[in-house]
Amino acid sequence: MENTTQHPDANAYAEKMYKMLKDSNTGWHDLLKGFLFSEDFVNIIKALENMVSEDVRFTPPLRLVFRAFMECPIDKLKVVVVGQDPYPQLGVADGIAFSCGNTGKKEASLRYIHGAIARTVYDNSVDPKELTADLVEWSRQGILMLNTSLTTEVGKIGKHFALWDPFIKYLIDMLNSRSLIAQKPIIWAFFGKKAQELEDLLDDSQVILRASHPASAAYAKEKQWDCNDIFNKINEKLEDNDYTKILW
Repeated sequence: MENTTQHPDANAYAEKMYKMLKDSNTGWHDLLKGFLFSEDFVNIIKALENMVSEDVRFTPPLRLVFRAFMECPIDKLKVVVVGQDPYPQLGVADGIAFSCGNTGKKEASLRYIHGAIARTVYDNSVDPKELTADLVEWSRQGILMLNTSLTTEVGKIGKHFALWDPFIKYLIDMLNSRSLIAQKPIIWAFFGKKAQELEDLLDDSQVILRASHPASAAYAKEKQWDCNDIFNKINEKLEDNDYTKILW
């Protein structure tokens, strides 16, 4: 739906999204079921349908909105990286925060991320250009690559924060409960001030790390992004909690 002339029933879309999650075999369908069959999700779908009817495009298309969940097995979940919202260019966002798997061409944020990883994790022993634009392998290692908004208006940033706020709050509440039951924290890495607004929703058992958003370095035309050594810190916290480290 990036764009489409069809206007399917919102409840039917909820059923479809639930089935997609279930068929992905990543286990998220049970955790998210309560939201997918709620009035809040129906309202999100209706709002997106209304945009389409008014010829307002959004991205990514609905089939990719939950891809971050469909590629990250819930039983492997150990890190949540939280960005802002999807790349606003038509056809770029692939449903995984910061990933550029659709085009294979890295956007500025991902170029800065890979530059920071090459510098801080690999001590410049790898060429950042050789790091893949598709971040699906991060997802499959147990990183939920999440944005605070799962869609945005094409060509505009920050347009759908309020739309997705109920979902993000529901998700964090569910993950708080899941960690409490498992008695094992999730490592949360918040990129930028918008993402960091969510910190207060986490309970005391969770681990919080912070960095500026890489787009801020792009806006300032800085040579490199000050990542606050967050990728090494994530792995340190993973080791501290008996998790396997991430291969960046």
